[in-house]
Amino acid sequence: MAYDITAIRAQFPALKAGSAHFDGPGGTQTPLPVIEAITDALANPLANRGRLTAGERNSEVLVQSARQAMADLLGADPAGVVFGRSATALTYDFSRTLAKTWSPGDEVVVSRLDHDSNIRPWIQAAEAAGATVRWADFDPATGELTPDDISAQLGDRTRLVAVTAASNLIGTRPAIPEISRRVHAAGALLYVDGVHYTAHAHVDIRQLGADFFCCSPYKFFGPHLGVLASRPELLETLTPDKLLPSTNAVPERFEFGTLPYEFLAGTRAAVDFLATLAPGAEGSRRERLASSFTALEQYEATLRRRIDEGLAALDPITIHSRAADRTPTVLLTIDGRDTTDAYRHLASRGVDAPSGSFYAVEASRRLGLGDTGGLRIGLAPYNSAEDVDRLLAALSDFLSRPARLART
Repeated sequence: MAYDITAIRAQFPALKAGSAHFDGPGGTQTPLPVIEAITDALANPLANRGRLTAGERNSEVLVQSARQAMADLLGADPAGVVFGRSATALTYDFSRTLAKTWSPGDEVVVSRLDHDSNIRPWIQAAEAAGATVRWADFDPATGELTPDDISAQLGDRTRLVAVTAASNLIGTRPAIPEISRRVHAAGALLYVDGVHYTAHAHVDIRQLGADFFCCSPYKFFGPHLGVLASRPELLETLTPDKLLPSTNAVPERFEFGTLPYEFLAGTRAAVDFLATLAPGAEGSRRERLASSFTALEQYEATLRRRIDEGLAALDPITIHSRAADRTPTVLLTIDGRDTTDAYRHLASRGVDAPSGSFYAVEASRRLGLGDTGGLRIGLAPYNSAEDVDRLLAALSDFLSRPARLART
């Protein structure tokens, strides 16, 4: 199915500024339908949810339609979709809630491949409960985190395993379904960070086997908030700290304070926009999303090969994204050069590719890069072949200059 990059790019006002954006892993640009949905929500009556006034009804529709949209995107039950301020905030909330069920001697498994938002909350919750933290390592030579790496840390007292579906630093996509099978065989729960994964793959949390799956709409064209999906019956077993008058219904019992209704409108619009990436796709929104992600993965794979081939010709560069199955995300370092200087040089040429460890500090350290990390090149659905050529030309120009001159 054709992927019309020209039509897609025309929907993003920010692209008119002229930059080639390879900073998508940190947050994508926003298409017109999302901007308009947020504006329309704010331009119409809003109030606390209810059924009497127009404002109450509008708010109720925005919440329920956003839940359904995210359920369609993730293959989830809308009654198990929880909204929060961010994926990090939701993980902290759920780590504290789940830790109420842990006892001294229980064990929690985290991975060195993960963003710190799926590590530190679990470490801190385990410390508060007297539980033990066990670390699943990945191979820095290949970038792979295997089911065996997880299995090596499982035991009779394992209560939860936290692992990413895709590394935001090097793109590695662990085999989550097999990891899930082993985690559940050990009697533990699986918490999956899908923040980076959701922007590049058709998600099915049932197929993945995730008990909890979190993501961030601003990574796939939406506004800044977080989403967690789980089974409603599992959420019913959890008792978060909450205000006395707030509802005890699921999923609302996990949503603290008034929801950002305009951002829920934007989230729904972002999912609807994703469902249009494959022109001519038919069927339900879930079916159209499947077609869109099939087209998107093929398109991004083509651009990734173009990047890989171009980088292979640049000798001083070391590529750290090496896993067999990974997102179109490349982390590189430059022998004898500071990638922060490369970041500045590229920015001066209208190419946005930042340098850092991007909160994946454990992964950066495991790669031998300390807390500094490297230059990250991340594709988004609006990137073009011309963007890639601009990136490679600007990077080649940087490498051709003496170190003291390449800073400008």
